[in-house]
Amino acid sequence: MKLLLVEDNADLAHWIVNLLRAENFIVDSVPDAERAEAISGNQSYDVLLLDMRLPCMSGKDLLARLRRRGNNVPILMLTAHGSIDDKVDCFGAGADDYVVKPFDARELVARIKALVRRQCSEKAVSLNCGDLHYQFNTREFRHNDTPLPLRRREHAILETLMLKQGKTVSKATLMESAFSLDDEPSVDAIDIYIHRLRKHLSASTAQIMTLRGLGYILRTRDV
Repeated sequence: MKLLLVEDNADLAHWIVNLLRAENFIVDSVPDAERAEAISGNQSYDVLLLDMRLPCMSGKDLLARLRRRGNNVPILMLTAHGSIDDKVDCFGAGADDYVVKPFDARELVARIKALVRRQCSEKAVSLNCGDLHYQFNTREFRHNDTPLPLRRREHAILETLMLKQGKTVSKATLMESAFSLDDEPSVDAIDIYIHRLRKHLSASTAQIMTLRGLGYILRTRDV
């Protein structure tokens, strides 16, 4: 899953990015609302983490502008004050949740996962494709009760395919989900990761099929 962090405190942003990447999230980070507004128009994100107080344009103003344009990406506000006024401002502008600084790393990750789960399905606890299982609360893939040892980009690609299970996913969509703006993936990068994922799934009834010229699809293997 891919997140956009908008935070002007460089040290805090660095800490959050490293924390989230360790949790297998793909993360882009920008220090101001203007750049975030431009990027969000060209990239798709699963969650936006938005500081309440930013230089030039506030996080609340950016949130309101995104909502007016019909951008419904889940937004978690980062606020330095837990006052009732701040909370009301966050939700009034269209925020989905908020966390008060300084926050615990576990709380931040748990709130992000809850937002993603809410988007996918209000009641979903897990997704299955044959004997491949995906748990929303841990974002873990398991086969025969054994966790799949996936690297971050392998995880991001399989996660995207699982969330769009049964639907064709283009190579461009997988590229966007697996790489941040700072990365320079090669043209063949997705093919390489798909090859690795097929090895992980070789004993599973879940399979990744290639639809030439269209993309990839995750489905249950025909028996």
